[in-house]
Amino acid sequence: MKARQTYSTKEVAREVGIHWVTLLRWLSEGKVHPSIGVPMNGQTLWRWTAADVERVRKYKTAHYGEGKGPRKKAKKKSGNR
Repeated sequence: MKARQTYSTKEVAREVGIHWVTLLRWLSEGKVHPSIGVPMNGQTLWRWTAADVERVRKYKTAHYGEGKGPRKKAKKKSGNR
C-alpha cells in the first residue's frame, strides 16, 4: 500500500505563492483547513493533501488582496535637484 503524499504548511504556501504566515492566518481564521492535524508536544502539526493545496489555491484566487485598498504608484524621479 502506497503512503499518501502530504505537504507541510510552508511547502503549501510556497506552492501557492503566498507567505507561510498568511497561510497560518487563514488557517487560524477558519478560511482554509488541512485534512490532517497531528498532535505533537502540545501543538498541532498540520499536514496538507493535494486536494487541500488546490482548495488553498482557489481561496487565494478568490480572496487574496481583499481589503488592502488602492496600491500606491511609484513616483517618478525628477532630474532636477
